[in-house]
Amino acid sequence: MYSSLTILKKYIQYLMKASNGKGHGVHSPFVFTFIKEVLNKKPNNQFIPAIEKRRAQLIADAQLLNVWDRGAGSRQSNTTQRSVSAIAKAALKPKKYSQLLHKIIAYYQPTQVLEMGTSLGITTCYLASANPSAKVVTMEGAPNVAQMAKQTFLELGLNNIELKEGDFEETLPSYLNSIETVGVAYVDGNHRYAPTMHYFESLLQKTNDQSILIFDDIHWSAEMEQAWEEIKNHNAITLTIDLFFIGLVFVRKAQKEKEHFIIRY
Repeated sequence: MYSSLTILKKYIQYLMKASNGKGHGVHSPFVFTFIKEVLNKKPNNQFIPAIEKRRAQLIADAQLLNVWDRGAGSRQSNTTQRSVSAIAKAALKPKKYSQLLHKIIAYYQPTQVLEMGTSLGITTCYLASANPSAKVVTMEGAPNVAQMAKQTFLELGLNNIELKEGDFEETLPSYLNSIETVGVAYVDGNHRYAPTMHYFESLLQKTNDQSILIFDDIHWSAEMEQAWEEIKNHNAITLTIDLFFIGLVFVRKAQKEKEHFIIRY
């Protein structure tokens, strides 16, 4: 993981390079529409106040959980005791980005949504509430954290969510075997190069022209930046959008010329 100072420097560089967040100077009709209809739209959903109320409750929750860390924060899997509050502060996506994911689902209306990395379930609720007719499958490796997420889903009354517990190496192949195509997939589970590329290659096998792959924290570390560059340069990928904290991959197979955008958000 980069230091906070390095990430700040990279963020400043991003701001200097990024295209205007209102769409000025963007010549791709598809991306211009995305900016106008997704990035710049305010979310309007009855569940949002309840989701944010639940976020506040989790951030204030001092309950201790035994957590098995399988991600990039350690070199090995360790069971540690952490408060719900600490997990929430470290792992929950900021409201701005959770709502962006919500807006993506609301606009493109995929029937299949995958989230790799449930955490406490706040982003999952944003995904699920954006299209109640979609099936949202979310994956979490830490059982106690998964139970807290299930409680969140229950309290908010969202019944189009299926939570799969276990290692992604087992749950992802099982999921992909059960679907015909990926709608939207949000990858936020293991911030290392090799797993990220493995997830990308696996998901890519089940994509079509409407599929969207979203990768979290693409500038979090040198490994994640390497993975992001390789995803952009992959022969099957022609359109990406770098929003610094997340990267969007639009699998538009009919598009022949590669286009990579950096947009201020």
